Parts: sequence; C-alpha cells; structure tokens
Amino acid sequence: MLSPTFNTHKLFFLSIPFKPFPSSTPFKPTRISAMLIPASTPLPTNQQLYQPFRPPPSPLPSQYRSLDAPSRLEILSNRLGLWYEYATIIPSLIQEGFTSPTIEEATGISGVEQNRLVVAAQVRDSLLESNTDPDIVSAFDTGGAELLYEIRLLSAKERADAARFIIENKFDAKGAQDLARSIKDYPRRRGERSWESFEYPRPGDCLSYMYYRQAGEHKNPSPERTNALEMALQVAESEKAKGAVLRELEGDREGAGRGEEVEDGVRVPVVRMMVGEVAEATSVVVLPVCRAEEREREVLEAPLECKSEGDFGVVVSEKGWQRWVVLPSWQPIAGLKNGGVAVAFPDARALPWRANRWYREEAVLVVADRGRKVVSADDGFYLVAHEDSAYGLKVERGSALKERNVEESLGTVLLVVRPPREDNDQLSDEEWD
Repeated sequence: MLSPTFNTHKLFFLSIPFKPFPSSTPFKPTRISAMLIPASTPLPTNQQLYQPFRPPPSPLPSQYRSLDAPSRLEILSNRLGLWYEYATIIPSLIQEGFTSPTIEEATGISGVEQNRLVVAAQVRDSLLESNTDPDIVSAFDTGGAELLYEIRLLSAKERADAARFIIENKFDAKGAQDLARSIKDYPRRRGERSWESFEYPRPGDCLSYMYYRQAGEHKNPSPERTNALEMALQVAESEKAKGAVLRELEGDREGAGRGEEVEDGVRVPVVRMMVGEVAEATSVVVLPVCRAEEREREVLEAPLECKSEGDFGVVVSEKGWQRWVVLPSWQPIAGLKNGGVAVAFPDARALPWRANRWYREEAVLVVADRGRKVVSADDGFYLVAHEDSAYGLKVERGSALKERNVEESLGTVLLVVRPPREDNDQLSDEEWD
C-alpha cells in the first residue's frame, strides 16, 4: 500500500555577528542648510552701484576747446559769437559739475533760456543731418533759437518742412509754435469736417486747417470767423485746401446776403473731444449738465442763463447748479446764448444709431437748445421724454415725433459729444437712423 511521503527541507540562516562602530569614532549626523555662496570676487564696499546719467557734451567748436571754465563763462556772459556756437558751452559746463542756477548766477542767462539754447542747437544739428537747404539753416543764425525751439517735437522730415515754411513766411516765435502744434494735431483730426481737403505733411495746409477749425468756433457770420478763414486761405499751400477755404468764405458771404432762412437740411455733428482741446480753444461755452436718469426734471430745472461778468470774465449763473461742463465754442453751439443744456447719458442707446455698434456702451453728452422746443424739421433731432427709454429721455427724429402728433420737445439737439480717446473714430452722417 502506497502512502504519500513529503520531503522536508531544512532552512539554513546565515548568521553574521554584529560589530558596532568603535567607540573612538561615534556617528554624528550632519545638518544641511541652505546658504548663499559668496561671490568669488566681492565688490569693493566703496564702489557706487548707481551712476546718474549725464549726456555727453556737444562737441565744442574749435575756438572754445582750449578755454578754461572762467573763459567759457565769460563768453556766455557777453554772448560772444553765434548763438548755436556758445550754446554748446552750457552742456560742457554741466558735465564739469556746474548747475543751471550757478551758470545763471555767473552769466545772467536764465535756466529757461539755457534750455532753449541747448535744444535749439540740437534741432539745428538735426536739420544739417537731414540735408536741409543750407540757406534755410543759415537763416536761423541770427535770433533763430526761439524759432527752432518751437519745432523740437516734430520729426526730422517735419522739422525741415517747418523750418522752410517759417523762413518763407517770416514767422515769429508764436507763429512757429502754432505751426508746430498744427502739424502734430492734424493726424488726430481724421474724420472731422473737410479734413481730407488739406494735405499732410504740408505745413501750410496743417496750419490752414487749424485756422479753418477755429473759424468754426465763431458765430456765422462774424468778423472773427471771417478773419480766421482769411488767415487759413493765406497760409494754405495746396489748391485743394485753398478751394475748401474759399467755399467756406463764399458761403459766409452768401449767407450774410440772404439773412435768416430756413435750412435745407439739419445735421447734428457727433464730435470726439481731444485731450487738451478745451485748453487750446480760443473761446468756450459753459453749460449746465443734467443726468438722463433724472428724466425731464433736471432739464426743466437747470439754469437758463449763464454769462460772464467783470474784467476777469467770471461766469455767473441765474441759480446754483452742481454740474457744469466747458466745451470749445464749436460752430453748432457758438451762438447758443440762453437755454443751452448738456444731458449726460451713460451710454448711447438713447440715440438713434442705425447700426448696433460697440460705442452704444460709451457715455455721451447731448447738447440741446431749450429755447427751440417746437418740433418743426422732419430731419431735425429733438430731446424728448420717453417712457420706453432706459433713462426716461431719448433723442428722436422730427419725422418720428410728428407721426405720433408730438409738437413740442424738451429742446432741439445741436451736438453730440463723445469722450476723449487716443484713437479717433468719427461717426458718419449715414449711420443715424
């Protein structure tokens, strides 16, 4: 009889005796910590890490290079030589440690005049580098620092054209300043009335357009408006610009001969304000501001009369009011006397835009004449109270109001003002609904 058998395996364990570390070298754990590794070549403690920037001095003319500081100060004091030559002495003195007040004390040349001389000399150098006609450059050798200083912000090409125009028209410092300002301002006026009729970068056309715009700030007709248009015609260079100014002048003369007539069509300009435009305006209009959220209550309560009094032209209102706005005296509001008001809308949804555009969400000011409440022109725009509007006030066309038998409004809309912005995206007339 078979019976199962099992092989029994014995397990053997290798036993190694443990030997502790010798007592003479006990185990010590090492602590590891983050530490900055010092620079192999540390900076000396007395070294100045920040050095103020000092522009390199302009190259001194050969006759000044061997002179010491007292001699150069004497040349400045007596203004010996041509202005653009001794102007180079000022940076060299500053490089040697002189300050503007110390130079003024030693020479009598104020800090403002020092800056004007140095900057004008740099502008003159840029004209030479841009191959400007030598006769034009030499025309500034006598008393030209004030003129060249005014065109410092223009590009090299614009400086050369402006310098030529200044000499040809015998401008003074004020004329040079207006010219430079008009050249810088013209590209920002894209989309404004008759902008395309003036050619850039012709300096005469840029200056002509500035006078052309200033003419629109005066009442039509008026001597101030006519004078501004005549100045625009005088400096215009291109035939296209001259034609635009002549048409405006002829229209003023025809309008003066016709007297008061009914306009064929009513246009409401939509103007994007420019940064600093109020400061540059020759005349301004001060208007009370009403909030559209207050509906017609504030429009009816706002002061009707606001005038200037005294030698300083202090603005006086018939009643107290919290909010006011100052706008350039643009043509649509130049003749606005009593009853003018500006209504602030948080967005432009209350205006009849034809398309649903992004600027619906942009705040606008609607300028209205409360002295003209009767809804007379079908193409006119009027400020009315409207229950369906988000703010209770709305701008509507006269034809739409007549269809609802509305004969009177809160005022005739004269102008829509958009806030200042870097780019200029004017609204065309075709986009009104």
